[in-house]
Amino acid sequence: MRLFLPVAISIASYGVVWGVLAGQAGLTPLEVVLMSGLVYAGASQFVAIDMWSPLSLPVASIVVATAVINLRMLLMTATLRPQFEHLPRWRALLAMFLVSDEVWAMTMAEHAKGGGGAAFMLGAGTLAWIGWVGSTLTGRMLGAVIDDPTAYGLDFAFTATFLALLLSMWKGRGDLVPWLAGGAIAIGVSMLVPGTWYIIAGGLGGSLLGAFLQHRMRDAA
Repeated sequence: MRLFLPVAISIASYGVVWGVLAGQAGLTPLEVVLMSGLVYAGASQFVAIDMWSPLSLPVASIVVATAVINLRMLLMTATLRPQFEHLPRWRALLAMFLVSDEVWAMTMAEHAKGGGGAAFMLGAGTLAWIGWVGSTLTGRMLGAVIDDPTAYGLDFAFTATFLALLLSMWKGRGDLVPWLAGGAIAIGVSMLVPGTWYIIAGGLGGSLLGAFLQHRMRDAA
């Protein structure tokens, strides 16, 4: 939790933004807490609130969009499996609820240094969940005061957090090719395919290329 605290503060900053937007979309404080606590997925919650229309709520479209965006969690949690093999399956599955982009990145970075593990992930994940739920509720309650989050630069917090996480995972020039490939694939798919499929395409493309290059390096060695 101590190591994750700076990231949790960043999460809280764009959690406030989502809370403000949720209030503008007509969600009550209780609905904000329930969505943040149960869905607990920042990127898909931003997409959902953008589609939110109280007079004619497109439930099916929101569910599909959220599911597509969150498919990346299948890739991320799969990489954490070795760290949870000593736990009963049901406990490991419950723990996966606390996985987010930031928690996964920090856990993998610490694991590469010889630390990390299930306990680290649970500590970071718990702090991230509390920070997200608390900050979105705060944003909802302060919506009348912060009517335009961009005026305070809060909209950039999301981007800044992920740039910091990306740099923390840098291992050398070998990472550059799959990262650039994943980004290029995501941009290309976003221009050709409607919806949020570019997230999955970029993640899969970059991951597969990275695995292929790593496999070739091992064969060469």
